[in-house]
Amino acid sequence: MDNKDHSIGRWISIIYRFGQSHINKNLEQFNISSGQNVILLTLYRNGGISQEVLSDYLKIDKGCIAKSIKKLEDEGYIQRKVDLDDKRAYKVFLTQKALEIIPQIQESIKNWEEIIISDLSDNEKEMMEQILYKMARKACNIKEKNEENEYEKD
Repeated sequence: MDNKDHSIGRWISIIYRFGQSHINKNLEQFNISSGQNVILLTLYRNGGISQEVLSDYLKIDKGCIAKSIKKLEDEGYIQRKVDLDDKRAYKVFLTQKALEIIPQIQESIKNWEEIIISDLSDNEKEMMEQILYKMARKACNIKEKNEENEYEKD
């Protein structure tokens, strides 16, 4: 791989795509994809949240969340229950089947992260995490400002 292209987006894209491939391979036996495992892990940490909250938390389009929720529900990994506070909304919960595979999902992600940071010093790892956090926070701020501007136009 050539280091002449100094595009941050390119490097992030490569890490993301190869990571998704690695995780998908490790989880194919469960018939879930890397895009769905993040939903399962979020529900594991925050259980009983609405699709809207899930979409906002993960910064994933509501339509994509709905499709993933439907597939996970069809596979028996999640169930939706009417929100007692808002009868028009549903909260999403993990099933026992999902709880049983959470350790494998966590292990697959941890394994990938350990592989790609294995050549970094502790200082580099800490610095990388701080930099990526700042970049993600900036990206979220830009997206929120763009959405505010779109609403003002309406």
